[in-house]
Amino acid sequence: MRVTVVGLGAVGGLVAARLLAAGVPVQALARGATLAAVRERGLRVDEADGGRSVQRLVASDRAADLAPADLVVIALKGPGLVAGIGALAPLLAHRPLVLPLMNGVPWWFLRAAPVPDERPLASVDPEGRIGATITLADVLGGVVHLSASSPAPGCVRHHNGRRLIVGEPLGGASERVARVAALLGGAGFDVETSTDVRRDVWYKLWGNMTMNPMSALTGAACDRILDDELVRAFMARAMDEAAAIGARIGCPIAQTAEERMALTRQLGAFKTSMLQDAEAGRPLELASLVGAVREIGQRVGVATPHVDALLGLTRLMAATRGLL
Repeated sequence: MRVTVVGLGAVGGLVAARLLAAGVPVQALARGATLAAVRERGLRVDEADGGRSVQRLVASDRAADLAPADLVVIALKGPGLVAGIGALAPLLAHRPLVLPLMNGVPWWFLRAAPVPDERPLASVDPEGRIGATITLADVLGGVVHLSASSPAPGCVRHHNGRRLIVGEPLGGASERVARVAALLGGAGFDVETSTDVRRDVWYKLWGNMTMNPMSALTGAACDRILDDELVRAFMARAMDEAAAIGARIGCPIAQTAEERMALTRQLGAFKTSMLQDAEAGRPLELASLVGAVREIGQRVGVATPHVDALLGLTRLMAATRGLL
């Protein structure tokens, strides 16, 4: 199976490097300093155990320069996909499988709901161009449960975790899900196949839709956030709102907010990806992580005052710092 990875940041770079090390033919769509670094020095991965590897691969900033692939892994930030969807057309012309490994609510999420809503989510697909370009039939759902960062262009640092979840957006099992899971498993990831990947997407979102923006807003790591009883109570109420939304869209949550935060506490002084972005001066992924929750709540009639407050405060902070 030939693979094209779109975006060689933390997750995309780790996936590309691991697949290459396993002998899978991989090419990448990248740009700017990352593309220049990969072309000059290769793609470097610093492992959690102290090991280091460098992989060479074909990379370009023009999709038309890349060969047709069987699987396209999209590892962009949400705004990057919105801005760049038009440039991906040559990669999609022959209808490959598309596996987004992205944070938050994906563009296809409500289209695959038990009661489908074909209207684009303005928060993640503002003009409907992503959904019009990538058909639901070509998409696999993906959820990432690992921590990695990109300290420099063309460099990836793996911190912990290897877990990936793959499933059909409409649910059930399939041969193509099994094929992609085997491919990623052979590259050293702990891969689970899900018969209800929408529920897995919403569960992860429910866990990080408060911690990510709160960390960016305060500059605090997870342990300090959870040590503050007032902040923890506010986040719990926002999580309750998201759980109520999930119950209406076929993604019920079995845990309580306090139970979920107890799991997060086990990570210790952990810096979220959004805090890392804020510290590096990169745009924040508020739309897919928080804005989409508010938008879906409005569609299904669930009030979200705590989610709204978190979105407004973090959005204002980001605007004043040039991070939108």
